[in-house]
Amino acid sequence: MAYDAKQELARVRKYYASDPLQKRFSAIVTGETNAGKTYLLRTARKPIHVDCFDPGGTQCLRDLIASGDVIADTFWQNEDPFSPKVFAEWKKTTDIRFLTKYYDMFGTYCIDSLTTFSKAVMNFQLASANRAGETPQHRKDYNPQKNIIENYINKLLSLPCDFILTGHLREIEELIAIDPSTGIRRTNTKYRLHITGQAVITIPLLFDELYVITGKGTPPKREMLIDSLGTYVARSRLKMNGKLDAIEEPNIVKLLKKSGFPWEDKPRLEKQDV
Repeated sequence: MAYDAKQELARVRKYYASDPLQKRFSAIVTGETNAGKTYLLRTARKPIHVDCFDPGGTQCLRDLIASGDVIADTFWQNEDPFSPKVFAEWKKTTDIRFLTKYYDMFGTYCIDSLTTFSKAVMNFQLASANRAGETPQHRKDYNPQKNIIENYINKLLSLPCDFILTGHLREIEELIAIDPSTGIRRTNTKYRLHITGQAVITIPLLFDELYVITGKGTPPKREMLIDSLGTYVARSRLKMNGKLDAIEEPNIVKLLKKSGFPWEDKPRLEKQDV
């Protein structure tokens, strides 16, 4: 069959129009401890499934869990580093959920948080090398850990729902200069995603959005940086249409509405007695 340029153009356009990934929202939401990263899920598209790796991290969602709007899997919070099983079990469970189209029921899927998730992956890596509970060795352990995290995040980015990954920030102090007469040090402080090695660069690149939640004043007023360089790093592809500001209210649905993205909840899940 002869190739036809116009037919190929039509095929590409048709594929783009029907590709669900082009209408998907994926974001890493970072912030310091108690910044409101998990609380932000209250504003996401429902129903919401949260794989909770942070111990006690779902307390701010208890009412939504009771109503059935949030399904919180807290099995992943308890790990024995000398006999780790959490990541292996999560991996198996996630594969089953893909096969059964479990995620189709949800408006949003979340891993809370990358910090503790990556620790579970490292425990898995050490156990696989018969060194459970030992101190990780640089490239020997961190490169495999990074590859595992990236591979599963890539898989989760194909979900038929929004995907939010929460993460903590690490404070980095850079020395700018030392006054030769007084010895006073001049430094610059910045905050970056708390993850080891090159993953601090490669994992954010997988996501469309990178947000930072900050708080100012007493009581703190929460703000969400969606475009920022310097002290914090944030970026947004949704902002490219000119409808969003560099600082937005911490509200996912409002953000989606404002940018013209799908924002509607999926049907509520049938409640079951437990």
